[in-house]
Amino acid sequence: MKSLLFFFFVVLHIHAQEVLFEGHIYDQKTKETIPYVNLSFLNTLKGTSTDEEGHFFIDIPTSYLEKKVHISSLGFKDTIVDASILFKAKKMYMLEESFELQEVVLTEKLDNTNVLNPISSSSLASGFSSSSTPWVLALYFPNIGAQEKKVNKVTVFFKKNENFKRASSKFRIRIYDVDEVTKKPNRDLLRKSIVLEHNIKQEYVSVDLDALNIEMPREGLYVGIEWLFVPSNWYKHTTLNKTLNKKEIEDRFAPTFSGAYTQNQNYKVMVYGMGAWSDFKVQSKNNTKNLVPAISLKIKTE
Repeated sequence: MKSLLFFFFVVLHIHAQEVLFEGHIYDQKTKETIPYVNLSFLNTLKGTSTDEEGHFFIDIPTSYLEKKVHISSLGFKDTIVDASILFKAKKMYMLEESFELQEVVLTEKLDNTNVLNPISSSSLASGFSSSSTPWVLALYFPNIGAQEKKVNKVTVFFKKNENFKRASSKFRIRIYDVDEVTKKPNRDLLRKSIVLEHNIKQEYVSVDLDALNIEMPREGLYVGIEWLFVPSNWYKHTTLNKTLNKKEIEDRFAPTFSGAYTQNQNYKVMVYGMGAWSDFKVQSKNNTKNLVPAISLKIKTE
């Protein structure tokens, strides 16, 4: 598909009395603020993120104070709290997630590498952006073959967005193993938050994960790209409401991740929002290819 096609997660405008929902998120142990924490109002398409200072703010309908808020950040336990409580307290403490560190064994360097879902500039077709809540878009990579494999590098491609005028935007990388029953993303294999910066002049961003010693699970893994609803990512976008035949202005958040069409049915896409994972499938006009995020995974094998 030659024309640029954007897939946005759009929320209907709710005309009601609104209040400013703001506060800070803290580390329970260190008492320091936590940057880039995502907050989502469950059963809605509304959410925000803390900025570099751990501060969040968003205008919400007063009715949302009766809902619950899902609070998540890599390296901390997910928390669900009543919106009314957080609104009054204006602060929340998160507990660090405990886990067992695997013993790091120095081994001979793995020389064989393989790139899963290789991307070329000519294969880039569409874009993914977000306008309502901090979604996670995740692409499944199968584990094919009996060799032991380790994650080496992740590369994410982007679509140019004329509406975003700042020099760069930020996003977070996530890596999950696979639930053996549901086949959905399960545990985070990354134990620290990796926030990357995309310069608008760059076509892609790569992150070297070799030092983290992440083994490819038997069931494969998901690589996720997570939007951050911070002020530096915000921009205005004008759309045409065909029903009302008038222009509407929406708040949206960079970056715009690029997509590519593939015939390989192994590359499944899922999206996380409103506290749950859901299938995400878009096909080409002739129904022979599926649109997937333009993400490449480089692995090392013995």
